[in-house]
Amino acid sequence: MAFLNSPCPRRASRRLLLRWLLPPLLLAGVAACGGQARALDSGELAFEGQNYRVVHIDLKREQLGLYWRDPQDGRPFGSIESLRQWGEAHGRQLLFATNAGIYDRNFSPLGLYVEDGKTLVPLNLAHGNPTSGNFSLLPNGVFAIYPDGHAAVRTSAAFKAEGNAVQQATQSGPMLLIDGKLNEQFIDDSSSLKWRSGVCARSPHEVVFAVSEAPVNFHTFGRLFRDKLGCRDALYLDGSISQFYIDGAGYVGAPAFMVKPYAGIFAVFSRH
Repeated sequence: MAFLNSPCPRRASRRLLLRWLLPPLLLAGVAACGGQARALDSGELAFEGQNYRVVHIDLKREQLGLYWRDPQDGRPFGSIESLRQWGEAHGRQLLFATNAGIYDRNFSPLGLYVEDGKTLVPLNLAHGNPTSGNFSLLPNGVFAIYPDGHAAVRTSAAFKAEGNAVQQATQSGPMLLIDGKLNEQFIDDSSSLKWRSGVCARSPHEVVFAVSEAPVNFHTFGRLFRDKLGCRDALYLDGSISQFYIDGAGYVGAPAFMVKPYAGIFAVFSRH
């Protein structure tokens, strides 16, 4: 089990192991390198014979944002590398980034997309559209960060019913987990194997991202979030083209030749 981005790798690998073995309340007392835990952790995790890269983000200490277009010229960033270079030009170091969900042929988010409190694409409740691919494997859902700083994953219908204002949000699908249960559409021995990425809010201020390092099916990927990551509601982001960028480790997930231009991108930059 390898641990990335650590200034003290021996203790870091031990800490990642403790993260999976100890209850959250005990983990709060585990310090890294003799100090406090890092606000953004990444590590490799094995589950049922496959390896995954997992990133934990403490929203109380790091700002997770969504990025689609350059605010100066309105052009889509399109790639993590373009976003990284934009950050550098503005004196900001990119710490983590990944594709923020399923999008259409025009490279626009296929469903709800809210960036810095502005709704750029409305909620999409269309059903059974075959051109929507995995998005039409219902229920789909929304990952949102609210004005008070907490995050949550909701089905699209539940999100609409709540009607709460959000600061950042992306709609994707299908839902992997709903209230601790696997999406009923998933088939245990499905032969549909792809690199897959997803996200959950394990607690109101702890966001967990995972990407497979080899092709897996939906059922296995959902069980990862339920049985290994301790999530109750989790959202599928994308497949085949999904990568993570992790500062100090580069790109993990799907191979480079599979990657196509993205629409929205999740990102964490260093503080000014």
